[in-house]
Amino acid sequence: MLIREAGVEDWSAIWPFFRTIVAAGETFTYPTDLSEEQGRDWWLLSAPNRTVVAVDGDGDGTVLGTAKMNTNHMGNGSHVASASYMVDPAHTGQGVGRALCEYTLEWARAAGFRAMQFNAVVETNVHAVQLYRSLGFEVLGTLPEGFRHPTAGYVGLHIMHRAL
Repeated sequence: MLIREAGVEDWSAIWPFFRTIVAAGETFTYPTDLSEEQGRDWWLLSAPNRTVVAVDGDGDGTVLGTAKMNTNHMGNGSHVASASYMVDPAHTGQGVGRALCEYTLEWARAAGFRAMQFNAVVETNVHAVQLYRSLGFEVLGTLPEGFRHPTAGYVGLHIMHRAL
């Protein structure tokens, strides 16, 4: 697997699984009817923030997943990074999410951030919560019923943090 900078030319490979994940309404606070243009504008970040793709390094360069990393807040809070991840459902369980998360942590360290914070991790997204915990993140708090899950109803949103 290779992780590289994402460009506009990668959007056609990202959009199909991005749309599927967002439309499912189970893990992101994005509108489930998000348009392709809105999705592209929200996901493909410009410097100093970054968006990357994980691609099949041995095969045809298939996009397996993507991550965006950015400053969590502006001004005096700009020393804390954040990131979001999407893995193509056809490639889950292959270490793509872990590789992307590890990549964003290294990016944040190299860029001089002091911590990484995830603002809205849906508590029913147990695989993500488990992954983040395994990489040193802690749940700082949970907003009760902060997320309307399509099948589980109102569930909590975790704020997760890790010092760098």
